[in-house]
Amino acid sequence: MDDAQLWLVERTYTDKGLVSLVYATPDGGRSLHRQRSMNALRQSDGVTAAIAADPDELQAVEDEETRTRYADEATRMAERHDPEETV
Repeated sequence: MDDAQLWLVERTYTDKGLVSLVYATPDGGRSLHRQRSMNALRQSDGVTAAIAADPDELQAVEDEETRTRYADEATRMAERHDPEETV
């Protein structure tokens, strides 16, 4: 199966030096959660507006309010950024 394109919909910083990232499908129905250290992000190319991921790795977004919020944010990101753009 082809990879799914996911857009960054949430970024949260923790007091332990971690960044929690949530990427979601354009409809907000599926998501992928990742945690990265601040140091790792500084040493890499950073966080991109979108990523490609194996659909088998995605989680269903059960909560309707969260699904709507993710869909709205994914749409906003897609309208304002190229997928490879660092945000």
